[in-house]
Amino acid sequence: MKINKTYQSLLDKSINSMLSAIEIYNKPDFKYREETFSILSINAWELLFKARILKLSKYSMNSIYVMESKKKKNGEKSKVLTPKLNRARNPMTISLAESMLRLRKHEEKISLNLVKSLFALIELRDNSIHFHNASDISKEIQELGFACIKNYMELIQFWESRVDLSKYNFYLMPLAYVDSKVDSTSVLTEEVKNYLNFVKKKVSETDPLDDKFSVAIGIDISFKKSNTIDGIGMRYDKDGVPVKITEEDITLQYPLSYSDITNTANKKYSNFKVNTALHSLMRIIKQDKKLAHNRKLDPKNPKSQTKTFYNSNIWKEFDNHYTRK
Repeated sequence: MKINKTYQSLLDKSINSMLSAIEIYNKPDFKYREETFSILSINAWELLFKARILKLSKYSMNSIYVMESKKKKNGEKSKVLTPKLNRARNPMTISLAESMLRLRKHEEKISLNLVKSLFALIELRDNSIHFHNASDISKEIQELGFACIKNYMELIQFWESRVDLSKYNFYLMPLAYVDSKVDSTSVLTEEVKNYLNFVKKKVSETDPLDDKFSVAIGIDISFKKSNTIDGIGMRYDKDGVPVKITEEDITLQYPLSYSDITNTANKKYSNFKVNTALHSLMRIIKQDKKLAHNRKLDPKNPKSQTKTFYNSNIWKEFDNHYTRK
């Protein structure tokens, strides 16, 4: 299938911008870590939204340009619109906020949780001049960062499932830079306090029914002591290193039930139907351990009934059989 070069370029630049944001954030010693992350991650979102608009507009470049009325010879404004030029005489492209508005005009639903998360990062970018010591609020900013990356991966896979994100490390390091025991509230400037209040307001407005997108994500890490090496959860073996996977890990890896899949597929695909063809496809998918897992409803009961749950990568397989709306 032929892919528009400009569209692919925007998509690639978006992914690379997010990877750069993560790489810089994870460096052991980097000044302006949080501010730089916000700039690059917002740029990644802006490029992703523009790529989507371009695709929905049948690759018309005017769809991502700032348009203005063309002037007639007598100086009056014409009804004809033309791209507004910047100082270098190149067409100006739309902002992140404008791109969200144009996506809605294309009837593309943007989660309110996602919007609130992005505006919290935009405020960080725009107010960084007031942050004399960003480490004072690094924990709060990191929680925004976790949500930013999770939301990004969720949306890019929904819009463009052919993109394989598994080859990238979309992770922030939670241990190296954030000390949750530090309480610096008393030394925060008024500007920083205002920003924190802004973020807290956005978090308080989180839509609890939206389980795909988040405003901020808190990460709790605990260390468990054990008197035996078995407590580590792995052992040496001539055929490899088996790793103990908890029930929580399985739930995260296989979050989708059969009803979740059929409900979402009805919204995603124009030709989706619950019929014998679907049942045949699901039988094949159930045999793939990467896509399906039979989980006991009561893990502590060996005689418990089992139910099949599915990995989110199931949509890549569905894309081979159904047509997206």
